[in-house]
Amino acid sequence: MIAADELRSLIPAVLGILVRRGADFAAAEDAVQDALIEALRVWPADPPRDPKGWLVTAAWRKFLDATRSDTARRRREDQVEDEPAPGPVSGLDDTLRLYFLCAHPSLTPASAVALTLRAVGGLTTRQIAEAYLVPEATMAQRISRAKRTVAGVRFDQPGDVGTVLRVLYLVFNEGYSGDVDLAAEAIRLTRQLATGIDHPEVAGLLALMMLHHARRDARITADGSLVPLAEQDRSRWDTGLIAAGIEILQAALARDRLGEFQAQAAIAALHADAQTVAETDWVQIVEWYDELAKLTDSPVVRLNRAVAVGEADGARAGLAALAELDESLPRYTAVAAYLHERDGDLVTAARWYAEAARKASTIAERDHLTRQAARLHARLRR
Repeated sequence: MIAADELRSLIPAVLGILVRRGADFAAAEDAVQDALIEALRVWPADPPRDPKGWLVTAAWRKFLDATRSDTARRRREDQVEDEPAPGPVSGLDDTLRLYFLCAHPSLTPASAVALTLRAVGGLTTRQIAEAYLVPEATMAQRISRAKRTVAGVRFDQPGDVGTVLRVLYLVFNEGYSGDVDLAAEAIRLTRQLATGIDHPEVAGLLALMMLHHARRDARITADGSLVPLAEQDRSRWDTGLIAAGIEILQAALARDRLGEFQAQAAIAALHADAQTVAETDWVQIVEWYDELAKLTDSPVVRLNRAVAVGEADGARAGLAALAELDESLPRYTAVAAYLHERDGDLVTAARWYAEAARKASTIAERDHLTRQAARLHARLRR
């Protein structure tokens, strides 16, 4: 009997095939879900030799039945093929088509993420809603609107790989909540994408995810407190995942087509490769931030670069780099606090930490910054 995870992995290929044959996205997605229910009922007693082929045939029949029974949809019967003969079905190109469809530029980032998790990831609406901590009805509406938006999209031109990668990175950064580990799900989906697209930036994103994920267990304490990189127990890092990520990154960099995810992964690799904080190669990290800044012209990248400059060339140099940036940037106040503390100005650092805590976007981050401010105030009172 096919496992539930394996069954879920077939969804994007089956859905992509139906869309290519002429079914609109919403109707195809409904048909695939109906076929999955039928599979769960039939397969225990009569497992198919070709699970994907069985699902394609069943889903196509469900789609045709729904189309023929709805008067308002009868015009579409002239636009779709009759039921194809049973036999092996292709899937890779159709799965890639689905990635691009779900990351269509007409969708908002939130809708693109939800649709990707539903259509490509095979997650239920309830699972996605729990992962994003919103009511199931709210997520159902979001997904329905997204499906309507892409219903008439035609793929007569190549999709944008960069948009797909940004959507997958958004999924990864959501981390974990509910019963779905979105970071692990994003890695799985990016691995799947990498099997169909020979692109160094796909490999770069996969490497970046793996390198970040390898440090996950050391980032948060048992009570949910954040642990800064410099204070993490590096024995808890997953060295196997780090080695695999670095290998993928090196192969991508060797192709000499540098992109932003490869540059980010190179920075993550330098952190992961250091056995101790003192061994971190900050000079190389600054150089990679310089490359990343050229690629993205992002003020957030320049903010992170200021931290690296402060480590490589001293706090004063870091503060000089920081002074070139807008104080309204997210995390500006936290970076300012850190660099002022390294420069020995504890009064200013404590004030900036308190300000950063008030601006924090998460409870864990707020609590961490509040503790930093309290720590400095305690030192000043001695």
